[in-house]
Amino acid sequence: MSLSSVLSADAIDCALKDCQAPDSFNPRKFFQLCGLTKKSPQEVKNVFNILDNDASGFIEEEELKFFLQRFSAGARVLTDKETKAFLSAADDDSDGKIGVDEFQAMVLS
Repeated sequence: MSLSSVLSADAIDCALKDCQAPDSFNPRKFFQLCGLTKKSPQEVKNVFNILDNDASGFIEEEELKFFLQRFSAGARVLTDKETKAFLSAADDDSDGKIGVDEFQAMVLS
């Protein structure tokens, strides 16, 4: 399964264009622009599974750095500041990684 099977290419492009500049990434705004906030909990879980590159059941800090590249291979990597802010915003249990429930809560809140 690919992200384009859940989200439209145009919506992904729009979301990526909004955060091209370093330190301009806002995860909640990104999820809204790419259309993920309008998807069902199961579709959000499917997206989580695609983003969980190593299939560990979590999105770790190293995977977050390459978050935008999972949407488009030519996208930039997140800065350390953006990565840490993203992790802090989503990691409700402070275990240093984002589980599927935490991801769904952030996207659908």
